[in-house]
Amino acid sequence: MPSLSPSLVIVVIFTYFAALLFISWLTSRKADSFGYFLGNKKSPWFVVAFGLLGDSLSGITFISVPGAVLLTNFGYLQVVFGYFFGYMVISQVLLPLYYKLNLTSIYSFLGKQLGQHAAYIGSFYFIISRLVGAAGRLFIASTALHIFVFGPLNIPLNLSIAIVIGLILGYTFKGGIKTLVWTDFFQSFFLLLGVVLSIAAILQHWDISISTAVQKISQSQYAKIFEWDINAKGNFFKSFIGGIFIAASMSGMDQNMMQKNLSCKSLGEAQKNMYTFSFVMLFVNVFFLALGALLYLYADAMQLNLPMDENTGKIITDKVFPTMALGSLGVFAGIAFILGLTAATFSSADSVLATLTTSFCIDFLKQNTDQETPRNKKIRQTVHISFAIILLVLVIGAQLLSSKAMIDQILTLAGYTYGPLIGLFSFCILKSKSKIANKYMYTICLLSPMITYFIQLKLPSFTGGFELGHSIIVLNGILTFIGLTLFSHKNNIKYG
Repeated sequence: MPSLSPSLVIVVIFTYFAALLFISWLTSRKADSFGYFLGNKKSPWFVVAFGLLGDSLSGITFISVPGAVLLTNFGYLQVVFGYFFGYMVISQVLLPLYYKLNLTSIYSFLGKQLGQHAAYIGSFYFIISRLVGAAGRLFIASTALHIFVFGPLNIPLNLSIAIVIGLILGYTFKGGIKTLVWTDFFQSFFLLLGVVLSIAAILQHWDISISTAVQKISQSQYAKIFEWDINAKGNFFKSFIGGIFIAASMSGMDQNMMQKNLSCKSLGEAQKNMYTFSFVMLFVNVFFLALGALLYLYADAMQLNLPMDENTGKIITDKVFPTMALGSLGVFAGIAFILGLTAATFSSADSVLATLTTSFCIDFLKQNTDQETPRNKKIRQTVHISFAIILLVLVIGAQLLSSKAMIDQILTLAGYTYGPLIGLFSFCILKSKSKIANKYMYTICLLSPMITYFIQLKLPSFTGGFELGHSIIVLNGILTFIGLTLFSHKNNIKYG
């Protein structure tokens, strides 16, 4: 039985939400288009850096990464090591370019270099990637809230999801990035507080010290980080290189992550933000993996029953943390989990709504971010609400994908949807004097993910078990770049 009553959980959630509304009210007063899209270029870099943690970690990290330790041990760190170097690429290559061109939508860079159709393609892949990714993240968090909060109150799952998205819509609707920079800072704090308090709760119930916990983890099978089997999906080189490309694309070529960076006062401050963020992210992920190891070690020591799939008889890893936090570790752990999960839930979707709106309004509707007319405001708000509705439909549909760790599904999906972005951005940077006909550009960016999927599907049978793993994104990006290069021709126009 859950250790927290639904009424207590609802009080915690709505108190938290009230705080977000207050922050929204403070920051969104007199907010115009410039404030919505770029925070008036006044966002403090350290606030952005800390706020990016919540946006990057989200509900997937909070629930799925600890649970996935059962399947991959500490192997996820191999990808995180790659993230670190990917963030350096963003700091040294992409951010200077974005600031030089004074961009609001980063896909405008593609438009300046290859024509408006390139901006359409970039924005399209971003919209698809972020919608589906956000749906997966929100589904995990919303399901956990439903099981332990809304379900006992006889509220249907789909209505639970609608409530969560409705709450997010409430505080992002007006202020956009100007508000999100500060709400994400607030939410990152509670997300990290949730994982720290959860670890503390396990230590308290197990009656062990921090040093003993470290020793137990280091001596367990979960402490394994590196996988050197070249055929394995989680091979170090595949994971590390894939991590570099995932970070460079899912952050540096992603409007959701870059829009906050572009709201900093200057390039120098944006770069300080990324340097700080990259170091902190590395250590934070260690805490999440340590939490996962402690959950399984504690469950084994106390002979606890973990959530099982009735059809396969396997442990449902994404339900391990919420089940234990709200059912086995006491009220303290339950409140810590709810605070962290609530922060993760809201931070995983609030920025998405604002940045999807930005990308669509600028790249497709050609809105001027410096002009706040009644018509532009109405269009922006309509688009914002429309994306909230689309996200609701996708989150409900994400139930079809809930059979395995969602973190793995999200990263796999990223390999197919962000690969063309890597190819396009690389082509524009490395082949700045070239151009390509629209028909070839569309065809290549559509075929590359399809060819990548076919190779990933057939490769193990032809190579005796070799899998691409997270290096799917590398192959996809290379195929896109090669295709664009082969069908391009010289052009005298330069970007910048």
